[in-house]
Amino acid sequence: MLAKIKEELSETNTSLVAVSKTRSNSQILDIYNQGHRLFGENRVPELVEKYESLPQDIQWHAIGTLQTNKVKYIAPFISLIHSVDSVKLLDKINSEAKKNDRVIDVLLQIKIGMEEAKHGFEMAFLEKELTSKNIGDAYANVQIVGLMGMASFVDDESQVSKEFSSLKTFFDTCQSKFFTPETFNTLSMGMSGDYKIAVVEGSTMVRIGSLLFS
Repeated sequence: MLAKIKEELSETNTSLVAVSKTRSNSQILDIYNQGHRLFGENRVPELVEKYESLPQDIQWHAIGTLQTNKVKYIAPFISLIHSVDSVKLLDKINSEAKKNDRVIDVLLQIKIGMEEAKHGFEMAFLEKELTSKNIGDAYANVQIVGLMGMASFVDDESQVSKEFSSLKTFFDTCQSKFFTPETFNTLSMGMSGDYKIAVVEGSTMVRIGSLLFS
């Protein structure tokens, strides 16, 4: 399945994050031994444990809701944090990155889904913060490289497509107004159930777990 999905994505230059939460080391190594190196985890303790026990050339992505008090545990090694959903969290990541003499790449999570449980910045709020430079140039040890969003968990594909499209439009606006294409170039949207729609709507990175490990 890995080869099939990668072949699909190769036509669009979309990268794949293998979501390995709850998966055993042997399951992860099976994907790793097929040449894959990008893996995503939701829970910090599980992420740290796997980082310490699995090959060091794996690029680990934090894709779940991240509490500020857990940032210190992943700051020394994390490759990309997808789920930055508040200014407070950005501040903490910047602080912990500085302690580790690193610049950590992050994605700003945007709320596009209808469910109340969905996290993320509201687009209007984030644009205001970027305009006032409260976010962006304010962080020496954080590099904002793009956006992330999760569509509503519904069967209506037109609704999902509409939500992804709105995020792509906002991504393009942010790229042109506040950043540059050289550094702000990642749009993480799409999971096992909706990644094909996300790719059509302009995703540059998809997060797939159940399809790969089934």
